[in-house]
Amino acid sequence: MGSGVDDQRPAPAVAEIVESIIGRFDATHQVRNEAVNDGRKLIRLAANTIRALHRGDEAEADRLSAEAEHLRAQMAAATLPYPAVYWAGYVQDAMKEYAEARLTAAMLRNQPLPGPDDLGVEDAAWLNGAAEAASELRRDVLDLLRKGQMDRAEALLGAMDEIYDSLISVDFPDAITGGLRRTTDQLRAVLERTRGDVTLSVRQDRLERALSAEERRITRPPSPAPPPD
Repeated sequence: MGSGVDDQRPAPAVAEIVESIIGRFDATHQVRNEAVNDGRKLIRLAANTIRALHRGDEAEADRLSAEAEHLRAQMAAATLPYPAVYWAGYVQDAMKEYAEARLTAAMLRNQPLPGPDDLGVEDAAWLNGAAEAASELRRDVLDLLRKGQMDRAEALLGAMDEIYDSLISVDFPDAITGGLRRTTDQLRAVLERTRGDVTLSVRQDRLERALSAEERRITRPPSPAPPPD
């Protein structure tokens, strides 16, 4: 209950209130500037990690991934106390790119996919990163087809399919999912092209095998006649 006596503490002057607000704005501004720069670095590290994976340079990919993980943790720790910065597009986009690199590595290595908590990213960043990681596999599928590694190409196509089939079940507004619907539509287009390429290559491979077998059968020298009795 109140004492019935007016609070005798003097109200802060307008200048004092504004000064405290400016101080908070200044702290947010500094964190924002650092986050923008760190986000750019994280995106570059993620892109370079994926390039190293495509080249098959596992050691370089692991080195870059570790550097990216350190920077991601640093960004998260710095921005979490400032929600306006943490949830800004430039931070969440960088987290998405980081998730894409980590998920691409897991799929190429046939490893279980790390979840959002494992990667330290938000759900929307993970979902969009998964869609873009699945799209990244198209390049590896085409490389495998050129090398005649049909089984491995079909396995990666299956991984792309699994990601797509899971993502289309996420039916929430874009404001929640970070524009997942558009990213999933892009994945569907990539998946359809890749499935067509794999189907064509598999059929061509089977035809070539059949023709080679028939050619060997036709050109095989006749068996010698049995000796007369």
